[in-house]
Amino acid sequence: MTRLVRRTVPARLQWQLEQQGLPPLLARLYAARGVSNVSDLDYELKSLLPPTALTGAREAAVLLADALEADARMLIVADYDCDGATACALGIRALRLLAAGSGATVEYLVPDRFTLGYGLSPAIVDLAARRQPDLLITVDNGIASIEGVARARELGIATLITDHHLPGDTLPQADCIVNPNQPGCAFPSKNLAGVGVMFYVMLALRAELRERGWFTKRPEPNLANLLDLVALGTVADVVKLDHNNRILVSQGLKRMREGRLCEGMKALLKAAGREPRRLTAFDLGFVLGPRLNAAGRLSDMGIGIECLLTDDPGQALAYAQKLDGLNRERREIEAEMQDQALVLLERIDTDNAPAGLALFDPEWHQGVVGILASRIKDRLHRPVFACARGENGEIKGSGRSIPGLHLRDALDLVSKRAPGLLLRFGGHAAAAGVTLLEKDFERFQRLFAQVAEELLAPGDLTRSLETDGALEAGHYNLETAHLLESQIWGQGFPAPLFEDEFQVEQQRILKEKHLKLRLNKDGQVFEAIQFNFTTPPGNRARIAYRLGINEYNGVQSPQLMVEYLEAL
Repeated sequence: MTRLVRRTVPARLQWQLEQQGLPPLLARLYAARGVSNVSDLDYELKSLLPPTALTGAREAAVLLADALEADARMLIVADYDCDGATACALGIRALRLLAAGSGATVEYLVPDRFTLGYGLSPAIVDLAARRQPDLLITVDNGIASIEGVARARELGIATLITDHHLPGDTLPQADCIVNPNQPGCAFPSKNLAGVGVMFYVMLALRAELRERGWFTKRPEPNLANLLDLVALGTVADVVKLDHNNRILVSQGLKRMREGRLCEGMKALLKAAGREPRRLTAFDLGFVLGPRLNAAGRLSDMGIGIECLLTDDPGQALAYAQKLDGLNRERREIEAEMQDQALVLLERIDTDNAPAGLALFDPEWHQGVVGILASRIKDRLHRPVFACARGENGEIKGSGRSIPGLHLRDALDLVSKRAPGLLLRFGGHAAAAGVTLLEKDFERFQRLFAQVAEELLAPGDLTRSLETDGALEAGHYNLETAHLLESQIWGQGFPAPLFEDEFQVEQQRILKEKHLKLRLNKDGQVFEAIQFNFTTPPGNRARIAYRLGINEYNGVQSPQLMVEYLEAL
């Protein structure tokens, strides 16, 4: 069951925003999201939090500047998701620009998720050591790599950790750590993605080099040209879009819409049939992000990183086509796994399902279990782990949670109640990963369900969908649709979702799974579509929808994008 809940609109905030020049509709929407001043919507670069506020950024800049002056060999150890790939590409591009004219070099290494796993492990350090680096730089990982950093120290290799994940009780003994979530860091934006952290480190490095007179004999690069990578990684990693992150995303999108984006992204958009001039944050998360993530899920994220690094349009197109093909393969695997998961769920009384679910199938693909967990979580509104078989008797699970349950904290509680049960775990409130022995799965399944039962309140198990109430009749037009599309929305700052009751004049099914509707409200007729629908509407329905744009044969028209439908 889904409960529609209207967001509260503080009247005073709405009035203040209108007095400051916002149109009434935007004033209402932003007031409901806690915006109290139009300065919160100032997305100019000058409004970014300074790098000096980020603990460790100054020290990282000194470490990197010394490495450049010493003609050192630097090696970036990346992660195999979109955030990791964009952070790696940004680091490579920025350091190569900054190192111009010196003997310093920068390369990258991205672990194979199926053999080496996540993070700077001792095995990855040994692999990296073959390239004889002077400095290892992690992006989007490393905050939990205590053994890996210790191994690097044994080998005489310096380490710089740049990460954004939540730390454990003990930090690695790295030469420098930059992570807004590490103890003692007062950086106001705790929501930076891995690529955002790396961008800040590069800003600090440029400032340090400027002080050293580095640019008296070489050009000073404009790091804002890398904001396309920052925007993509930030949105794709589903971090909260606080004000600082909205600046990064807004500036990146602005450049991308103007055609100022790397060749790899141009090629990926071409493969997806999208035009840069109409890009939205939604496209970053649901068009570009999945194509890059497909490489890390099914193959080698090196394909994705090379796509983001090349400046050759032909090479970029070849990489983009490969990524597009991997994404189609990922969809097919996911659909098959979802069918298998539904068979498993048939054994469960979904009306009385456990508060937390853990599912395992030895045939499932490790690279797709996270998406599967997300789909089942959405269907049942329960925190879910989906697990696949690994090596040496291990299974690897990826979890997704619902509001009310911090997934990493739940795993921490499981590990304390059953020491040794979890071989490795980590993550965030909404997403986490875990490794355990296959023989221990049923024990983990029971314990996770028990912990979820304790941590979730009964009300948490009922899905709530927040809406912005009804949309005034005069706003059902292209002008409003374009206005809303041009704003920055995302995780923690959701796009407007309206609700109303409609007469259903026509309905038909497209491709056996999408519902095309013609709706009537007080004599006004609207076209609407619901993707992957489950409930027939009848003659009258309550509908929660987004105001979108349909383009057909070059003609645009407003269209209601149905998120929820309840027959009346």
